[in-house]
Amino acid sequence: MDGGVGDILREARTRRRLGLQEVEEATKIRGRYLQAIENEDWDQLPGDTYARAFIRTYGSFLGLDGERLAEEQRQASGSTRPGERLPRVEPRPRRVGRDKGPPAIPPRLIAFIVSALLVVALIVIGLSSGGSNNNSEAEKGAHSRQEAKAAGNVKANAAPGHSLMLTADGEVWVCLLSGGGKPLVNGLILYPGETEGPFRSGSFTLALGNGAVTMSVDGQQQNLPEPSSPIGFSVDSQGSVRELPEGERPTCS
Repeated sequence: MDGGVGDILREARTRRRLGLQEVEEATKIRGRYLQAIENEDWDQLPGDTYARAFIRTYGSFLGLDGERLAEEQRQASGSTRPGERLPRVEPRPRRVGRDKGPPAIPPRLIAFIVSALLVVALIVIGLSSGGSNNNSEAEKGAHSRQEAKAAGNVKANAAPGHSLMLTADGEVWVCLLSGGGKPLVNGLILYPGETEGPFRSGSFTLALGNGAVTMSVDGQQQNLPEPSSPIGFSVDSQGSVRELPEGERPTCS
């Protein structure tokens, strides 16, 4: 389509003497998505809403009115909801592996280890002293109290709420908010094998560009639909998972 959104973006990029690879490095939008936008091959993009978010980012990078171009694409495709909020899209380059550094040790695990070491120390002292049966009974009582205290520490240090972990089965856009509305995964594109979490919150809301993701709640893998179009879910205070209609999904905008 002459004079369409794709032509406008291609001409602006050519005027600036930029290759698609340079644009990809600057915007973090995959080159094949940029090519699909210029060719107006919308089926290659993860849904109309996310296509317009890419157009907005691409156009703004080239010094154009990204919002206007996104609206032109919406009108050309015949989509409704002219007042829609476009999701915030912050793709990132593909990574072979994720260097997370040494894993952090949870406080409750530290408390348990310290308590266990104390119990072992008491046992060693008791065996080396060769005391009477009365001393043995006293030691057993001390051991029991120490074990009870350790169990109490573990329980006291357990964070409230539910844990949630995401693993990408394919290339997928993710927006995950805590129950308080804090972005946990703020409009990122994950690539196959990448994980995010575990996160802990009283509840969650989640929007996905497609169903290529595995979600675990409190260590239990959820049986989710796997559509090629956008989908969303909520996890309530009871840990129950519910599919969200389009108007209730978070956008990370």
